[in-house]
Amino acid sequence: MDVHLEVPEEFARRLASDSKGLARVALEALAAEGMRSGKLSVFQARTLLGIQSRNEMDGFLKARGVFLNLTLEDIQKDTDAAFASSR
Repeated sequence: MDVHLEVPEEFARRLASDSKGLARVALEALAAEGMRSGKLSVFQARTLLGIQSRNEMDGFLKARGVFLNLTLEDIQKDTDAAFASSR
């Protein structure tokens, strides 16, 4: 799905150096909020962002102040989803 946003030039320049960068900033904010709110799983956010490793994703979340309160069951579900998508 394509989403188009109207961002005043003044703010766009503060958020990113170019329009491609701004799209990435918006995508990362969407993924971080999806994780924070519980609407996206770790695997779903990784897929959205194209992040390959769990460690890289952990760094991404930590840098944005998103700390997960995961149970062993949550981790197992996320692992199962990742394995299922790689088949």
